Amino acid sequence: MHREQPSAYLDASFIVRYLTGEPTNMARRAVEVIDGEQVLIVTESMLAESAFVLASVYQIPRPDLVDALMAFVQKSNIRMAHLPKATVLDALRLCRNSKRYSFADVLLWAKAFGSASKRIYSFDERFPSNGIDVQR
Repeated sequence: MHREQPSAYLDASFIVRYLTGEPTNMARRAVEVIDGEQVLIVTESMLAESAFVLASVYQIPRPDLVDALMAFVQKSNIRMAHLPKATVLDALRLCRNSKRYSFADVLLWAKAFGSASKRIYSFDERFPSNGIDVQR
């Protein structure tokens, strides 16, 4: 008899190992967990940390990085902790072809965009304003 495992949170280290395949022993374990049937919850901060590590340490070009994160987020057993997947995907698309927006900023944008307030206070002149009110 097959019992479904309870959901679990996923750390950025597993996401990075899964997407890079390095080191091999950790990557195998990450594949085993992430490609399994267990529901895995990813916080937006872990997604941003993964993006930072993949860009800064592994030097993955931004379009490739965004494509990999989007494919990861769309896996059927992956759940975002606080935002709908569609909103997270929209946020990732904002920074796909430009280094103007940071991954952390687009995920904060996604949170504001999906809220009743739709307002952010930021001194960052590059903060994404698509559909929200950015106050300086």
